[in-house]
Amino acid sequence: MLSAVIDRVSHATPRSVLLQIALSRPLAFSAGQAVLIGATATGLKRPYSIAVGPHEAARSGHLELLMGLGEDGSPGPHLPSLAVGTSVELDGPIGSFLYPGRLTEPAVLFVAGGSGIAPLRAMLHEALGAPEAPEVSVVYSARTAEEFAFDDELTRLAGQGRIRYEKTVTRETRRMWQGSRGRISRAQLEAVVARPNDTLCFVCGPEALVHEVPRMLGEIGVRPDRIRVEEWAAPPTATR
Repeated sequence: MLSAVIDRVSHATPRSVLLQIALSRPLAFSAGQAVLIGATATGLKRPYSIAVGPHEAARSGHLELLMGLGEDGSPGPHLPSLAVGTSVELDGPIGSFLYPGRLTEPAVLFVAGGSGIAPLRAMLHEALGAPEAPEVSVVYSARTAEEFAFDDELTRLAGQGRIRYEKTVTRETRRMWQGSRGRISRAQLEAVVARPNDTLCFVCGPEALVHEVPRMLGEIGVRPDRIRVEEWAAPPTATR
């Protein structure tokens, strides 16, 4: 168990926040892994993917976690307060959805649905921080235009030519949205996977996405051993 303190809270989307957690000591983890977190003495912890790369976390001494909010404005009984200075306890890291320590493919594709962007952001940090960064593409699906977490960061990276960034909305009704609508399509994937045999793909999101996207990637020539998936929906977990 690792003690930590909530150091900063910022809205990531209308229904989620990004928590910055100050660690009492370093935590070794791989991009894509998660931690169990709960307020000290609540007896409850819930898993969240770490949304920052290991090298950045080691440099800053902080973890970042993307958390959905309930109607009461809290993530749940495991974290009834998100006030800065709140003491929390962490267990982990956990999970086998990992960015490789040594990448052999020249291209990487990250496909996210909703909060599934969190572990992929950590992987993105590692990919772009490598001495020889691969070609990186991000395809992101959210319900509405306001629900793309880290959109400013991803848009900036795309503007700098460091990544290719495609997004689509599934429930947006406003006419001002000029981008793609509907679920991620085969055509969108084909547009960013120029070399199916040389692209390592990571897919994270709700059940429908992690079933549909690998099928479409296979149809455009990506081998099964180059497709890694994570379905992320877990209830609060009692730990004592």
